[in-house]
Amino acid sequence: MKKLLSALLASVMVLSLVACGQKQASTDSGSAASGAKTVRVGVSIYTFDDAFMTLYRNELAKYFESKSNDQVKYEVTMQDGKNDQSEQTNQIDNFITQGYDVLILNLVQSTSAATVMDKCAAAGIPVVFINREPSESDMQSHNTGDFAGKFTYVGADARQSGRFQGELIADLPNKGDINGDGKLQYVMIEGDPENVDAQYRTQFSISQYKEKAGLDVECLDDQVGNWQRAEGQRLAANALTQYGDQIEVIFCNNDDMAMGAKVSIEAAGRKINDNIYLVGVDALAEAVDAVIAGEMTGTVLNDHVGQSHKAVDCAVDAAEGKSLDLYNWVDYVKVTPENASQYK
Repeated sequence: MKKLLSALLASVMVLSLVACGQKQASTDSGSAASGAKTVRVGVSIYTFDDAFMTLYRNELAKYFESKSNDQVKYEVTMQDGKNDQSEQTNQIDNFITQGYDVLILNLVQSTSAATVMDKCAAAGIPVVFINREPSESDMQSHNTGDFAGKFTYVGADARQSGRFQGELIADLPNKGDINGDGKLQYVMIEGDPENVDAQYRTQFSISQYKEKAGLDVECLDDQVGNWQRAEGQRLAANALTQYGDQIEVIFCNNDDMAMGAKVSIEAAGRKINDNIYLVGVDALAEAVDAVIAGEMTGTVLNDHVGQSHKAVDCAVDAAEGKSLDLYNWVDYVKVTPENASQYK
């Protein structure tokens, strides 16, 4: 009897173990069938305070979400560089230490790109640089060996945006020469002077104006506003106080500063498109509204949707081991009263 009970108990235990094994196998199989591969993407934006980059990063997150499916899930960690390169460097180091699959970086200082590329190459992590272009020499020198095709820059050619600003003024019936002296008197409000976008917009807006309008220019004032609206307002107010009616055009490297300058122009009793002109870059919604209302001469569309989507596509390709083109360009577009309603 004892032998019979022992045999029955052993049989029950075997059947139980088999059943549990079958259940576990079934659970594991289901998980494998339905579980998506996770790709971790580290994103660092130079500052969350920038109006254009706020649009950019929000679109970046939305587009990554649309890319996730049953096979792959993109886990995006987005951090604020707080306009502090040491802060951003710590963020990048943490991404590397934690073994992220790909990084998207909007550098505080584009001159830090070489150091970042060295670190990421050593860790085997591809990088998509956005908005703030590293130097061509840094990009070329790191596009070699085993890490060729693992770095890319996605953005718009800032020289084009500068040229378009110059053309916005040169294409006016009076070519911006309100006082008719054959010379354009202007004020320039720059972004970050270390940023190549600010450098190119400052340079090419004036060189293109001179080439197309055929007139000489006189720079009354050139100050750094660091992309900030409050600084644009302050610097424009100072220039208007000092130079008054001599100012025919205020060029701003971005729309946020232009919106600040607009406040000071109106406070000084000047009328935009009548006795002074104002241009910016980015085509922020309020800038486009101002162009439509005749309260801004024009702006230049910096396509945050096209650029953010291209950045995501490059990051997806990099995570899949595909080779990246060194540059991925997205065109700017001139925004004038005639076409502004298309960009609302």
